Amino acid sequence: MSEGERQDEKAGAAGAPAVLEMRDITKTFGPVKANDNISLRLGRGEILGLLGENGAGKSTLMKILYGLYKPDSGTVVVDGEPVQVRDPKDAVSRGIGMVHQHFTLIPPLTVAENIVLGAEPRKGGSLDMARAVRETGELAERYGLKVDPRAKVADLSVGVRQRVEILKALYRDARILVLDEPTAVLTPQETEDLFSTLKELVADGLSIVLITHKLGELLGVSDEITIIRDGKVVDTVQTEGTTEAQLARLMVGREVLLRVEKGGAEVGETRLAAEDLIVNASTGAVAVDGVSLEVRAGEILGVAGVDGNGQTELAEALAGTRKIESGRVSLDGQDVTRLGSNNRQERGLAYVPEDRGAKGLVQDFKLYENNALKTYNEAPFSRFGWIFPKVMRRQAAENLRAYDVRPPDPDARAGSLSGGNQQKAVLARELSGDPGVIIAAQPTRGVDVGAIEFIHRRLIEEREKGKAILLISLELEEVRSLSDRIVVMYGGRIVGELDAADATGERLGLLMAGRGTEEGRETA
Repeated sequence: MSEGERQDEKAGAAGAPAVLEMRDITKTFGPVKANDNISLRLGRGEILGLLGENGAGKSTLMKILYGLYKPDSGTVVVDGEPVQVRDPKDAVSRGIGMVHQHFTLIPPLTVAENIVLGAEPRKGGSLDMARAVRETGELAERYGLKVDPRAKVADLSVGVRQRVEILKALYRDARILVLDEPTAVLTPQETEDLFSTLKELVADGLSIVLITHKLGELLGVSDEITIIRDGKVVDTVQTEGTTEAQLARLMVGREVLLRVEKGGAEVGETRLAAEDLIVNASTGAVAVDGVSLEVRAGEILGVAGVDGNGQTELAEALAGTRKIESGRVSLDGQDVTRLGSNNRQERGLAYVPEDRGAKGLVQDFKLYENNALKTYNEAPFSRFGWIFPKVMRRQAAENLRAYDVRPPDPDARAGSLSGGNQQKAVLARELSGDPGVIIAAQPTRGVDVGAIEFIHRRLIEEREKGKAILLISLELEEVRSLSDRIVVMYGGRIVGELDAADATGERLGLLMAGRGTEEGRETA
């Protein structure tokens, strides 16, 4: 009996009729077997969770379904009929839609123009814009996806852009919808809105494959969960009655610590400070409005807040990659306000940016080149104007192994790695230089539970060594569990400061909504 037949037998008659089956799918890239005889089954009107570590093969499998890759072997079955999906156009014609982790919208175009692109309604020989707007609006109304068809995508939040991506698939009559890490860049509120939408979609007859590494989210919205590890299916479980600990163990192959363990903070002198910072956003509007804070040796200061309240601009201003309009930044008592990022790095500051793809790594560079990106002109990587690639490779290989980057190949291109492994590669570079101050912006965004455990442990180890750490995260539980103190940003200002022990979800939530106290500021 093949793996596909075993999956069919396991799903059996208990589930809804199968709208999609992938049987014994194998896909290799050179020596790497990304998918190894994988089978899964999606019932009509169901949500199937697809769970696995970064690099386990989830996205590769779905790209095969969507026609972006061709399998080496195996069969795709839609509505009981074996099919060959040659390209995305072929997938769309069979009712398969996919919302990628990195959106494919064109920012200068309107919502309606993006949704109908490639399937435009015509009036004579030209685009019938009025019909496009009308049909987009009707589709959004039908599924409760609030968007303005005339708005430019460039002006929309990440959450609304995702709604546009979903509408784009629905406009093409998708019956099977694949969502690849849909909550990786969403706020908790946007995530709740998305899951409400998914429930409405399956009630309307759609079937959904939801790829994510977030265990709690899968347990809250899926019907079944297929777990992949190292390119193979290790199990398919009914969501009801399954726990996060069980999923984590299946996903990683060992027991995973789902909570942060740390001792009390031994706080020292202030190492990083900001005084009355004014920083503009890229639009020219004020993003950071008079922020003052201190980060001391041996502590983690967490910054909480809904996305778009100045956290990104604050991190960049402190790291030296964004201009400061007024105010002061000091590092170990020295004024570094007018110094750039390289000079701040030389003084012991490390920066893990929130966008690892665009600002953390050069995607087309090899890992050893990325590892030496900030120090290639220093010993031991260079001397008298000569650069030594062998030394770079050797040092990169050590860092990659130490931070469990997979594959630990210094010659691998950064863009070939999964998101979680890219994140660990950035951490390996930034922390290997033994910095005294660390700014970590969204350090676990889009990474799996095993990588989260690893990254959290590393940050706690750095804290215990006496490092000063500024943690900026949209994951409220991450801020609460890692931090010793927490400040909340709202409207570009710090509206509250709490000891982590006093930071309940309710208190933080009110501050994040700008409603902490009558004065709008709370200090504990």
